[in-house]
Amino acid sequence: MRSWYHLAKSTVSSPRLPWASNLYHRRQSHNVIRTFTASVRRPAQHSRVVSELEKRVAAIPLDRFRNFCIVAHVDHGKSTLSDRLLELTGTIEPGGNKQILDKLDVERERGITVKAQTCSMIYNYRGEDYLLHLVDTPGHVDFRAEVSRSYASCGGALLLVDASQGIQAQTVANFYLAFSQGLQLVPVINKVDLPSADAPRALEQMQSTFELDPAKAILVSAKTGLNVEAVLPAVIEQIPAPVGDAQKPLRLLLVDSWYHTYKGVVLLVRIFDGQIKAGDQVVSFATGLKYFVGEVGMMYPDQTPQIVLRAGQVGYIFFNPGMKRSQDAKVGDTYTTVGSEAMVKPLPGFEEPKSIVFVSAFPVDQSDYQHLEDSINQIVLNDRSVTLHKESSEALGAGWRLGFLGTLHCSVFEDRLRQEHGASIIITPPTVPFKVIWNDGTETVIKNPAKFPNRDEGHSRVAELHEPYVSATITFPEEYLGKVIELCEANRGEQKELKFFTATQVILRYEIPLAHLVDDFFGRLKGATKGYASLDYEDSDWRQSNIVKLQLLVNKVPVDAVARVVHTSQAERLGRQWVTKFKEHVDRQMFEIVIQATAGTRIVARETIKPFRKDVLQKLHASDVSRRRKLLEKQKEGRKKLKAVGNIAIDHKAFQAFLAK
Repeated sequence: MRSWYHLAKSTVSSPRLPWASNLYHRRQSHNVIRTFTASVRRPAQHSRVVSELEKRVAAIPLDRFRNFCIVAHVDHGKSTLSDRLLELTGTIEPGGNKQILDKLDVERERGITVKAQTCSMIYNYRGEDYLLHLVDTPGHVDFRAEVSRSYASCGGALLLVDASQGIQAQTVANFYLAFSQGLQLVPVINKVDLPSADAPRALEQMQSTFELDPAKAILVSAKTGLNVEAVLPAVIEQIPAPVGDAQKPLRLLLVDSWYHTYKGVVLLVRIFDGQIKAGDQVVSFATGLKYFVGEVGMMYPDQTPQIVLRAGQVGYIFFNPGMKRSQDAKVGDTYTTVGSEAMVKPLPGFEEPKSIVFVSAFPVDQSDYQHLEDSINQIVLNDRSVTLHKESSEALGAGWRLGFLGTLHCSVFEDRLRQEHGASIIITPPTVPFKVIWNDGTETVIKNPAKFPNRDEGHSRVAELHEPYVSATITFPEEYLGKVIELCEANRGEQKELKFFTATQVILRYEIPLAHLVDDFFGRLKGATKGYASLDYEDSDWRQSNIVKLQLLVNKVPVDAVARVVHTSQAERLGRQWVTKFKEHVDRQMFEIVIQATAGTRIVARETIKPFRKDVLQKLHASDVSRRRKLLEKQKEGRKKLKAVGNIAIDHKAFQAFLAK
C-alpha cells in the first residue's frame, strides 16, 4: 500500500486531470527567480470611532480655552473646591469620592496635596462650550517646585484664602511667585459657612497686602457648594485665553512626568504651537533623542485618549516604543517634530529644585535590602526631586543617603515606603549640607556628617566652616509675638522685619540656620502659637559658623550611624540628651559599658552602664577582712580582662528606638 505522500506526488506529476495539470504548471512557475522590494515604514494609524467628547473639544476654538490653577496656603480647601468645580461641569458624578485629584494614599490620610494634579473640563457659558484646564497645587512650602511648574502651563490662578484663618505665609509666597510670572489672579474667599469665618477681614487683608480689588472677590463654601457656580464665569471673564498657533511647527513644554509599568514614562505637556497626534515623530531639545508618539490625550479626570492635541491644550503623551528611563524626561524640556528643529526656539525651562534635607535609610533586616532598594527606586521614578546615593554603616549595614526638599517631603516619602511597599526601615535624623573652605582656597559641600573633617584635620587644613541660612516668613496673631520672637532667638535667628498687616496679624521675617529649621522648628512654632502660626522660607546664603561634629562613643568606639554637625553652643545639651537616651536601649553586659558624647576632641557627656556582678562574698561568713579584699580584687582583675576582649553588639532595635522621635 503506497503512502499518501507518493500518491499525492504521482497525482501532481501526471497531467491527466485538469486541476492536477494546473497545479503542475503552477509548481513549475515557482522555480522562476522572484524579486522583492521593501515597503516604506508607516506607523500604525488609529481607526476608531470619534467620541462625543472629542467632537465637542474639536469644535472649541483657541480663544475659548482657559488654563488656570488653584493656589493657597496648606489646608485652605483647594482640593475640595476642585471637586465642586468638577461636579459642576459634569466631569465627575456628584457625591463620589472626596478630593478626587489627591491620588496618593498618604495625601488622603494626611489631608494635604503632595503632587500637583491636572484635569480638563468642558463648561457651557452663555450657550458656548469652553475648555477649562485646572491644576490643583500643593500648599506646603516643601513642594514649591510643583507650584512653580504649574504656573508655566497656566494663564491665571484662583488665589484661595480661608475666611477664618486669613492670609498666611504660603499665601504671600504663592502670590509673589504668580505675580512675577504675570498670571491673572482671581481672589476667592473660602469656608464662609464656618462660625469663625470673618470674610470682611480676609478681604481687607487681600486689599492691603496684595492690592487686589475686593469687589472682584468671590465668597464661597467649597464644602457645602455655596456660590461655587460663580467661580467659573469669573475664570472665563478675567483669565485670558492661551496664546498659540496651531498652523506653526510643533512646540511643546514638558511640565511633569510619571512612570507607568507598561507604557513607560508618561509626559504631561503644554502645547504652545502646532499640534500632535499618534504616529508623529518628535525630538527632545535637551537630549536629542527621537520618539514615535503612541497615544495623546487629556486628563478627564483620568487619562482619556484623543485623536489630536492642539495649541493651547494641556494633556498627556506617551511613546511607542516607550521611554524607559525617567531621567530622559527632563522637566522644562522642549519637544518638536523631527525636521522642525531649526524653525523652533526652545522654551525657557525650570530651575531644578535642590535637596536641602538629607537622611540615611537602612533596612531593619539586611536580608530585606533588595526589596527595599526596589521599593525606593519605584517611588523615585515618580518623584524626581529625591536624590539617592548608596552608603554603608558599620553599625547598621548597607543603606542609602537620601536628599529631600524639606522635612515634610521626607516624612511623606517614608510613609509611602511603609504603606505602599510594606517596608521596615530605619531613618536617621535629618541633616543639612555644610561647606568647608580649605587652606588652598578650594570648597567642598559635605552632605554626610560622617565625612565632616575631624578637629585634628581641621586645625591643619580647614580655613573656614560655613552653614546654610534661610529667610523665614512667619505670620501669626499678635498675642503670640513674644513667644515667637523668643523661639527664633533661641534658634540663633536674626530678626530682619516686623510689621502688622492688620490690627491683629503680624508678619515676622527672620534669618535662621537651616539646621535649626529642620530640627522640628515648625512643630515647636505651632505649639507656641496653639496652631495659628504659618511658616514659609527660602534659601538665603552661606555664613561662617563655629560648628563641630557631635559623635557617640560606646567604650571609646565611634557609632557612625549616630553623628551630627551642630553649633558649639548646642553640643553639651544635645550630648547629654544622646547619652541618656542611648543608655535606655543598650543591654547590660558582664563588663562595664561607657557611653560618651564627643564634640571634636572634647567629651561633653558620659553615662555608665554597670555590669552584672556575682556576689563572691556570699560563701564567707566570719572570715578576715583581708580575705574579703582578696576576693574582690580578683573579681576586679577578671572584669578588666573581660572588658579588654569583650565586644558590644548593639541590636538594631536599640538604634530604631534611639532614632525614633
